[in-house]
Amino acid sequence: MDTLILSRIQFGANISFHILFPTITIALGWALLFFKLRFNATRDESWMDLYRFWVKVFALSFGMGVVSGITMSFQFGTNWPGFMEAVGNVAGPLLAYEVLTAFFLEAAFLGIMLFGWRRVPDWVHTTATVLVAFGTTLSAFWILVLNSWMHTPAGYELRDGVVYATDWWAIIFNPSMPYRLAHVLLASGLTVAFLIAGLSAFRWLIGDRAAAVRKGLTFGMWLGAILIPIQILAGDMHGLNTLEHQPAKVAAMEGNWETRGNVPLLLFAIPDEEARTNHFEIGIPSMASVILKHSPSGVVPGLNDFVAEDGTPMHPPVAPVFWSFRVMVATGMAMLAVSWFTVWSMRRGRGVEALPKVVLLVLVAMTFSGWLATLAGWYTTEIGRQPWLVTGVLTTAQAVADVPAGMVLSTLLGYLGIYAILTLAYVGVLFHLARKAAKGELLPERPKSAAAIAVVTPAE
Repeated sequence: MDTLILSRIQFGANISFHILFPTITIALGWALLFFKLRFNATRDESWMDLYRFWVKVFALSFGMGVVSGITMSFQFGTNWPGFMEAVGNVAGPLLAYEVLTAFFLEAAFLGIMLFGWRRVPDWVHTTATVLVAFGTTLSAFWILVLNSWMHTPAGYELRDGVVYATDWWAIIFNPSMPYRLAHVLLASGLTVAFLIAGLSAFRWLIGDRAAAVRKGLTFGMWLGAILIPIQILAGDMHGLNTLEHQPAKVAAMEGNWETRGNVPLLLFAIPDEEARTNHFEIGIPSMASVILKHSPSGVVPGLNDFVAEDGTPMHPPVAPVFWSFRVMVATGMAMLAVSWFTVWSMRRGRGVEALPKVVLLVLVAMTFSGWLATLAGWYTTEIGRQPWLVTGVLTTAQAVADVPAGMVLSTLLGYLGIYAILTLAYVGVLFHLARKAAKGELLPERPKSAAAIAVVTPAE
């Protein structure tokens, strides 16, 4: 493998590790706000128990995201100097906006969320939660503005191979940004829904029957049941937008080689780029045409249309895009089935008590299913952009640093080892926190009387 491939794998490994944690914090901030508002409205301590448990998960995830994000940002200079040289006039300000408007907001008020309960007036603590939740979403907004612009660039002009901004409104609200933003925010909501439900199911299975566990599991499953059909709709709209602006990516997702109508929806196939065909196809006749063109005879672009005059493919590698897309969709379908069945079971029975043990085990198994769907979707999107780094402006090969392949390989192996250890440690800590909460060892002792509450929380 040469420097280009190794650098792509290294950056892919870094961003794969990094994205796990913002995917949690974006939506978890709003879930914490919901728990806090429910406590403010009802004075039911179980909502505050939920808040105090999950704010620890939020803080841990936030810290992991910050550290991994710093590592990733350095690679713009070490591995991809051509990127900032060519598009730094657009990328630089957008990244700066994210730090100045979002990261500082999160970092400034996270301490109040963590340590301010019973130390500041209740309205201050609630306001801090609002600002942190807003900051996580604002951070996602700016990052996705840049990412979307790289896919569907607009509002710029090229001078001697360097991009200059001509219309910041067009840059920010580029053609794919609204669809990509909605898709990612919904993915974060689903990740958090199954994370909360999975850890709550784990606590239930080990004997924790606290009201906070019931509320957490119920909240997670209702959130998942509501968001997954919306995500399916948003994904369809995003797919149609991608078909318009990045048809080669859609052709790879569908494993379609020739431009034609009546394209089947392939459930299984083994793409062969050398023979430019698929082996062992299993599909639903004409369904891809129906989904993408809303007609069985709708014409879907083929990969053979995206080849340079010298025969060089100008489309993404087919197999990774084809399979990552199917992993994403399959995970989404599993989320739909599990969340709807669980909600139905709770409604027809006696809440969480009505759930069979096998359902609880499935929920535990799907605790991190949102990560799987997010990574699969991210690979579909980012690998699907190849060979372009910025579509029509800058190729990946033009941006890579001229460094020895062995140097990249050595750091790549180091990153992979560290990330594997940190991921296992993170998952282990979450289940450790769940065990401690189940034993009553995690939360501070509550005041014993209304008078005590008045002493420690005068604003309430």
